[in-house]
Amino acid sequence: MSKEFEIAREFEVDVPPERVWEAITTGTAGYLWPMEAPEPREGGRGPFGSTVVAWDPPHRYASRSEDVGMPTQSLNRLDHTIEPRDGGRRAWVRYVHSGIFTDDWDNQYDGANRHTDFYLHTLREYLTHFAPRPVAFAQVTGPAATATPDALAAAGRALGLPDDAVAGAEVSVRGPGGRTLEAVLDYRDACFIGLRTGSALVRLFGRGRWGAPLGISVHDFAPDADAGANEAAWQGWLDGASGRS
Repeated sequence: MSKEFEIAREFEVDVPPERVWEAITTGTAGYLWPMEAPEPREGGRGPFGSTVVAWDPPHRYASRSEDVGMPTQSLNRLDHTIEPRDGGRRAWVRYVHSGIFTDDWDNQYDGANRHTDFYLHTLREYLTHFAPRPVAFAQVTGPAATATPDALAAAGRALGLPDDAVAGAEVSVRGPGGRTLEAVLDYRDACFIGLRTGSALVRLFGRGRWGAPLGISVHDFAPDADAGANEAAWQGWLDGASGRS
């Protein structure tokens, strides 16, 4: 049964509104995934065939799509409002994701709701620590066997994360090729793990709760970052951690 949904969040971040605007319009690879920049006008073309329905730099950007490309969703709208704080030194952001889920509503909403928190946290990490540095983005997906609720915990153990390590802890983890990565565990819950090194954001998505395999994205801001090399390295790590190699 089709049903509307709305997911709204508000937060403040210690960067000017213009920096937030750049991130959500042209810098999405720094915290989400690479997307084509929207055509800078109302009625213009937005990412993935959407339409720009609000364009007021650097204060308001919204897009709408009725051709979502998913059988479980028929309408998708993303709305960003940005206001200056402290004389423009900081920004207040309101993000609203709304639309229509056409099937499996509770599961779809739960996934979108939980992913929103993780993506917006990653946006703040990007803005605070890395923006506007260029980024090399890589993304890998685990085998079907990782589409289980306990796959993320197993990945955490493969990284060498202590079971009692919580967000904010400084950790040493075992990355690709047995390399030790010094990082901050910037996010951790039952579905997601976020690691911030001196030059990258590494995100683990435990999507088994929604019947999908484990995923990893790497946002690498090092001057010599190589997206292809990162993809190969982390795919090898994920295959090994899940017993496929």
